[in-house]
Amino acid sequence: MKDDTRSANIVSIGSQDVLTEILREGAQDMLACAVENEVDRYIAQHADKRDANGHRLVVRNGYLPERSIQTGIGSIPVKQPRVNDKRDGEQFSSKILPPYLRKTKSLEELIPWLYLKGISTSDFSEPLRALLGPQAKGISANSIVRMKRCWQDQWNDWSKRSLADKKYVYVWADGIHFNVRLEDKGNDKQCILVLMGATEAGKKELIAIADGYRESTQSWQELLLDIKQRGLTTAPKLAIGDGAMGFWAALSKEYPTTRIQRCWVHKTANVQNNLPKHIQAKSKAMLHNIWMAETKVDAEKAFDLYVTTFSDKYPKAVKCLVKDRDVLLTFYDFPAKHWVHIRTSNPIESTFATVRLRTSKTRGSGSRTACLTMVFKLVQSAEKRWRALKGSELLPEVISGVRFIDGIKEAA
Repeated sequence: MKDDTRSANIVSIGSQDVLTEILREGAQDMLACAVENEVDRYIAQHADKRDANGHRLVVRNGYLPERSIQTGIGSIPVKQPRVNDKRDGEQFSSKILPPYLRKTKSLEELIPWLYLKGISTSDFSEPLRALLGPQAKGISANSIVRMKRCWQDQWNDWSKRSLADKKYVYVWADGIHFNVRLEDKGNDKQCILVLMGATEAGKKELIAIADGYRESTQSWQELLLDIKQRGLTTAPKLAIGDGAMGFWAALSKEYPTTRIQRCWVHKTANVQNNLPKHIQAKSKAMLHNIWMAETKVDAEKAFDLYVTTFSDKYPKAVKCLVKDRDVLLTFYDFPAKHWVHIRTSNPIESTFATVRLRTSKTRGSGSRTACLTMVFKLVQSAEKRWRALKGSELLPEVISGVRFIDGIKEAA
């Protein structure tokens, strides 16, 4: 419940444009698949119609000029297949996108349904009726399944792509839990393992998405082995993530030279959970003084002060903090311009705030492929708006092993 509330707050504050883009692209993909399927059915229906020489009378002939449909969330481009029907008095006319359609109010109803109702075939039929009205009766359940396969094919191709030409300086890892249960995993909530990376040019990219059993070491190792087999053999310089994952044990096996930075947002939340409410404000301010200190020496002093202040009355909170002391301060050995990016796993958290809102509306069990596909498409759209790393000009020095002390390059 707390995660959902926090996610909703993040989206309401800063992700409205991202969400709008996700909705627009989702509608565009679904329309494209629907129109392609409509044309394929029409041609298949008349496959036996042939001229005297045995040539088909109904065939595809490229695409019509692209046009845009104005909707409540902006313009959606449409590229419609052209059908060449040589039969006398016969002409193909799309029931989904008739030639005169330039602006539709019903599409505004489709988009919320598409991303807020769920991923089952029965749920997809309602947004189609909202878009097409009575004409949607001609769209069968099988055609809806084919539409979803368009996305699944994209997901399959992406998950098998080569990573041989990729090198990531930093990676962020997290396990995201949704209110979707896989049909083959009983009552356990689905856990999506997510790995993001920053390239040598400072661009943030989605590296891998996989389903896992909770956040076990085995599940994370399978993900890391997969990306290594696809060519990602160069170890990242730093990995950022929560402390409760099996990711760290898997990382030490597959990329033993990669250094570790524990997420301060997660650590703060974990420490606060061990404190009574009346002391949490003071605790949070003192924790803030640690990771916002200008130098590692100052951070160590603030760390010691926190331990001294709370160890007698709240030993559990102090133990939670102290056990990760070294890996909480790793960021001081990297450029100061990168600190805002590498102190937390926020690049993943902020993106999945939007995705959680989508999946929180989905109830019951779902298929593994459908869940992964849906998450992939949402994150892929959000990826286009990810900000590049500040100070990307310093990344070649990080890669070459230049030493940084308190965020400043060590003098030669």
